[in-house]
Amino acid sequence: MATLEKKIKYNKAQARKFEWTPEWFGGSDFDEDLVEKITSFQLDQGLSGDGMCGPSTYRRLFTERESDISDFEPINLTQSTGVNTIVHNGKHYPIYWDKVKLWDEEGGLKSKQGGYSSYAGKPDRKPTFFVNHWDVCLSASSCSRVLNKRGISIHYCLDNDGTIYQLLDTQHAAWHASGRKWNHSCIGIEVSDAYSLKYQAWYEKKGFGPRPIWKDATVHGQTLKPFLGFYDRQIDALAALWEATSRACDIPLEIPECEPGIDPRARKNQITGFCCHYHLTRKKIDCAGLDLQMVLDKALAIRAEHEDAV
Repeated sequence: MATLEKKIKYNKAQARKFEWTPEWFGGSDFDEDLVEKITSFQLDQGLSGDGMCGPSTYRRLFTERESDISDFEPINLTQSTGVNTIVHNGKHYPIYWDKVKLWDEEGGLKSKQGGYSSYAGKPDRKPTFFVNHWDVCLSASSCSRVLNKRGISIHYCLDNDGTIYQLLDTQHAAWHASGRKWNHSCIGIEVSDAYSLKYQAWYEKKGFGPRPIWKDATVHGQTLKPFLGFYDRQIDALAALWEATSRACDIPLEIPECEPGIDPRARKNQITGFCCHYHLTRKKIDCAGLDLQMVLDKALAIRAEHEDAV
């Protein structure tokens, strides 16, 4: 039987490896009280109560925490006007946008189990890039239903009114980027946009107002016919999410330097920063017409405005 000192030392080492804190168990420090709290948690979960948080115990803890993740939002953030949180590896990070819903909140959207690669209870996945998609759907909720029916997934959906939905902890690898090697290295968002001009009347009827019409967009050396673009509020929300994700996951705030089309780094899975789906494969054209430099500039402005807070 390990001594108390060895148990405390073990828990410190595991916490560094998996990035949990004593607060996850309701403790305040690495001490005898934490060992007792871990033991109690283990027994409640039907595990051996040794007071040491190894991989099996942490996996159970991560899953329990994930099911009610909103309960763990830091009070100092939730009381700030215009500040919400996104979640990476079970931890909350501020996002400077006033319309954000997590998967466990009322009205939230959630990726279906079995449609993504779970990294629950594993060391930080450390994604290196972020992929922007348009969903060719009329709403975020419609997109979520389609993805779940297809057995695939996405981390975020961005609705017509600028609401950001987080469907999945970005610790997990969502299936969205047209290749297993990319999925395990990136984070993804589906921006709600039905694309075809024939749906313009629907947006006006529903009170969202007319969408911008993007013309002369080029991708893979071809010019696309005019199509529906993103609302300004969606672009502002996207910039806020880029900034928050960059901070939470240490993804550099940068965009590909190539023309709209395949990024030469994609083949070797060496893309970093924020890109579009078309940067990965010629089979995709989203998000052609999106001014990535404009979104980047907005994200950098948000970073500068809140530099003291981060």
